[in-house]
Amino acid sequence: MAVGSMNVEEGTKAFPAKLTFQVFLCCVIAAVGGLMFGYDIGISGGVTSMDTFLLDFFPHVYEKKHRVHENNYCKFDDQLLQLFTSSLYLAGIFASFIASYVSRAFGRKPTIISASIFFLVGAILNLSAQNLGMLIGGRILLGFGIGFGNQTVPLFISEIAPAKYRGGLNVMFQFLITIGILAASYVNYLTSTLKNGWRYSLGGAAVPALILLIGSFFIHETPASLIERGKDEKGKQVLRKIRGVEDIELEFNEIKYATEVSTKVKSPFKELFTNRENRPPLVCGTLLQFFQQFTGINVVMFYAPVLFQTMGSGNNASLISTVVTNGVNAVATIISLVMVDLAGRKCLLVEGAIQMTATQMTIGGILLAHLKLVGPITGHAVPLIVLVLICIYVSGFAWSWGPLGWLVPSEIYPLEVRNAGYFCAVAMNMVCTFIIGQFFLSALCRFRSYLFFFFGVMNIAMGLFVVYYLPETKGVPVEEMAEKRWKTHSRWKKYFKD
Repeated sequence: MAVGSMNVEEGTKAFPAKLTFQVFLCCVIAAVGGLMFGYDIGISGGVTSMDTFLLDFFPHVYEKKHRVHENNYCKFDDQLLQLFTSSLYLAGIFASFIASYVSRAFGRKPTIISASIFFLVGAILNLSAQNLGMLIGGRILLGFGIGFGNQTVPLFISEIAPAKYRGGLNVMFQFLITIGILAASYVNYLTSTLKNGWRYSLGGAAVPALILLIGSFFIHETPASLIERGKDEKGKQVLRKIRGVEDIELEFNEIKYATEVSTKVKSPFKELFTNRENRPPLVCGTLLQFFQQFTGINVVMFYAPVLFQTMGSGNNASLISTVVTNGVNAVATIISLVMVDLAGRKCLLVEGAIQMTATQMTIGGILLAHLKLVGPITGHAVPLIVLVLICIYVSGFAWSWGPLGWLVPSEIYPLEVRNAGYFCAVAMNMVCTFIIGQFFLSALCRFRSYLFFFFGVMNIAMGLFVVYYLPETKGVPVEEMAEKRWKTHSRWKKYFKD
């Protein structure tokens, strides 16, 4: 069943292809890996603001939270509490490194299946946790699931999707991250008043894991992975099926040539770091993920309930505010689904950086003026104004740096270093997420509202980076990215031989 057709534009080879139902189904199922990731991001902040959870595992934080004269910015400053959130990302770094080898040796599909199993077991362990050790152990297993999934899913989608629709199909990964975050915030709202409600919230992570585990048995392995592992005929069969045309020789030969180059590379990581031609995608891929995290988005996603409580909202009011924010996040991502293959990557990234800079600076100014060290926030309308500004900020992220921070690194590396290069991007994401998850509440305690000015400056820096250093990748087949984009870019062409 074909739902669209295309020819690759902008001077690249025209690979005959249709947007088939098989491609769409494979991309949707694989993108459920984003649902797992999003659910975990969304569930952490809500759970850490629940009194029942704090009483069971962090009673000293509960006591500090309810002190009348406690510093507004320091109520949740606790390294163990932050470790609950951030431990997942330390595990994710190690797991994504392993997944880069597993994916190359055994294929994308088995790696995605492994991700769902790790996540499912971690969710069950968190559901039944009796002590902090079980809780952190479950988080580590969830981290392995996230590491395997984030390393593989965007690559899988980029390799299986036709070039013209690659952007929109890959954005589904980010879209389901936002759906996961929204679902988690709603679950937190429903369970916040229940006895041991935190168990239902953490155990709910098993649902997206089960969906991905069952769905993974219905997806195709990517032709590039099959051909890379010497399964040429199977690769041709899958290519015909997912493209919906018989004439696949041109694309097959392109992939075949790339795999022949790839098989000559015995150490992808050594090739990635020693071959000058790999430096442009390495720099851009890792910096995109660095900047994505230092937009300040995970401050909002992890700790939105905590942030709203810091401003004086009650527990339920803070969770409702979080649901609203995450709803905006999901809706705004749909804009990226539509626009990414029309307007291009750079346009959305620059606009998003400008929008986030303006809102972060404004939020910082409002908190500086109205939220003192002790006592409620001055001005009854201020929490509502901050909520509106956070929604504007989140929408800017959701149609730009959120999805494109995953999309662009997945489409810019040559096949021989694709897994290694994408690992560097994912590892940068995990390292930065760990740093923010582990130290944000402590930084909020020390730097207070000035922290938002820091993120505003970071948004200015990343917008300038995109303008001057990132090539436009819209509509270019992944195997032709070096020839059509890097070699013709004014700042990167010097790294390539004539």
